[in-house]
Amino acid sequence: MKYHLVSLGCQMNASDGERVRSVIEKMGYQWTDNEEEANLIGILACSVRQKAIDKVYSKIHKWNLWKNKRNLITFVSGCILPSDIEKFLKLFDIIFQMKDLPNLPELIQQYGISTPVGLSSGFDSQNENITEFWNVTPNYASKFEAFVPIQNGCDKFCSFCAVPYTRGREVSRPSNAIISEVIDLVEKGFRTITLLGQNVNSYGLDKNGDEINFPSLLRRIGELGNNLNKQFWVYFTSPHPRDMTDEVIEVIADYPCLAKQIHLPIQSGDNKVLIHMNRKHGIEKYRQIVNSIRRLIPEATLFTDIIVGFTGENEEQFENTRRAIEEFQYNMAYIAMYSPRPGALSHRWFDDVSLDVKKKRHHQLTEDLKTHSRNYNSRMIGKNFRVLVKDKARHEGYLAGLTEGKINVRFLSDNMSLIGNFADIKITSAADFSIEGDLVTINENVV
Repeated sequence: MKYHLVSLGCQMNASDGERVRSVIEKMGYQWTDNEEEANLIGILACSVRQKAIDKVYSKIHKWNLWKNKRNLITFVSGCILPSDIEKFLKLFDIIFQMKDLPNLPELIQQYGISTPVGLSSGFDSQNENITEFWNVTPNYASKFEAFVPIQNGCDKFCSFCAVPYTRGREVSRPSNAIISEVIDLVEKGFRTITLLGQNVNSYGLDKNGDEINFPSLLRRIGELGNNLNKQFWVYFTSPHPRDMTDEVIEVIADYPCLAKQIHLPIQSGDNKVLIHMNRKHGIEKYRQIVNSIRRLIPEATLFTDIIVGFTGENEEQFENTRRAIEEFQYNMAYIAMYSPRPGALSHRWFDDVSLDVKKKRHHQLTEDLKTHSRNYNSRMIGKNFRVLVKDKARHEGYLAGLTEGKINVRFLSDNMSLIGNFADIKITSAADFSIEGDLVTINENVV
């Protein structure tokens, strides 16, 4: 028996998928890259983006046609709004929440009637028994990069976001379980570990003092890095500016294994838009955080998220976002054109910024970002940087990787044994979002 799994949306769904794969394979199913030969096909959906939901409908339409010719079981889980769940009930054989993943084998064995498995009970109960899900040992998709969930859900209720309604309220994973997973990964030779959560830096706040906070969690991982004779980089995503403290930045500065790259979503450079988004932070607060990063970790790269064309955004407010990109000099920004999502508060508001205007603003911000990224990358020329080699590059004869700051690098080499290891690269040229260099040395301590 063979299975195939499609993960849509953010890294949280990708991480959840690793645990889903583990449960399915314990049932005796074998992975296949080819959907057409699978006996069991699942999809981890994402109601946060309309494009992801559209892809779900496209996939299940095709899969249901296949049922006319062969036996096939389909399931859906992930980040799903109640309105989407009701529609999926008529299309999929099995629907379940991530907290109910340990029950998936029983659901597959008894399938025949689509069941929501408690999905209609509302977000207040969606994180019950989430610890049982976290206790599932994941089947990591990579042999050298891993996601480690530390928190699930969100209490921020940004007006544009559906996550509190798809994943529920914030619940922190026990720190001992997180540390155990990190130790296991490092001892197995993993090179990068990304701590995941909707708001990672609010970790522990839901436990009312019964659990350590996010800076303390980072410090414990940093001490592991000092004590273990292995090189690895630890990232986290995504923090919320409201909960970002100097203590977090100081801890990152103190420990070599804590990667000097910070993803800090701004969403807009205008205070009125941020209030409309219910972001609970202003530009001055954000500026203070960035200034602390530049002061305490001057070598750190800075990434962000931006939404263009949010309801009511005028030209002056958009220009304020352009000024923010100019001021904060981002290395990378993930820019999205606003689209209303059912369940989010802003879905009730008239989407009054035209698609043409959104596209124009998206293009302008991308051009601004290119300028700042290229300027930063040009300053890397002539210097040596440690790079995690990830794969073959698109250009024949080259390998590709990432610096600690997640800058894309390519270099001339056909040595496939470098993939999954660290190498030192001397940078020789720069482009908008990437750099190129020559192989200097392979880090013998970690290869």
